[in-house]
Amino acid sequence: MGNPAAPACQPGAAAADRGRPGPRADRRPGAGAARAGPGLGADAGRHGFAFAPETEGHVVTLDQAGLRKLLGASRGLWEGLSRSRAAALQADSSQGQALFAITRALRDDYAGSSPWRAQVLDGAVLMAAALVARLPPLAAEASAAAEPEGRALQHLARYREQVERHYRSHPTLDTLAAPLGITTTQLNRLCRQHLHCSALDVLHQRLLLEAKRELGYTTLQVRQIADGLGFADPAYFTRFFQRLTGQSPSRWRDER
Repeated sequence: MGNPAAPACQPGAAAADRGRPGPRADRRPGAGAARAGPGLGADAGRHGFAFAPETEGHVVTLDQAGLRKLLGASRGLWEGLSRSRAAALQADSSQGQALFAITRALRDDYAGSSPWRAQVLDGAVLMAAALVARLPPLAAEASAAAEPEGRALQHLARYREQVERHYRSHPTLDTLAAPLGITTTQLNRLCRQHLHCSALDVLHQRLLLEAKRELGYTTLQVRQIADGLGFADPAYFTRFFQRLTGQSPSRWRDER
């Protein structure tokens, strides 16, 4: 849903109309799959999922802080999304039909400008979150309900909250790790184990996501975007953006 280009290490969920997230595709007619990582997201890879070439479906990428705020009044739902899930869904099942309808509605409404758009999007996300939370956790995680694994995911969720809160000020990893009560070494180990990227990558990808949003959806000049994202020198922002995307901010905006 709606990120210009969803970066690695961002919360997300995948729903495949045909095939499935993973190294092989399910070729049975009418078969589909839904998969979600912790907090409705963050497995490995660019969206957290690997797809067979013939897989068709949707990846929904959500801002974790916004999602948590949206789910705040729904007791237990956030915690219910704290473990990864994967499930085969028949196209004619009520749950499968609902999830695929929601993902298509999110795509269509996000691209549109109909009245009450924000309310429709929030309602769709809330319903999708509840349906995903009903899916059984992956067997390995279910058997672990597991202290170490549970603590690791909690640390990662709290780390992403710290990133969301402070990314514009370019904090050090020591600053971000301190409220979690763990060292930067432990934080990096958790990120590499669960997100397949470093803790610094999580911070950089959040900055990149915001840069792409502002380049894609505002008319701000590059130097204004750089300043708003905490880069004292626009040239440094350009080098940062080009290192992660292979393009300058201006070229990326022109080629959208």
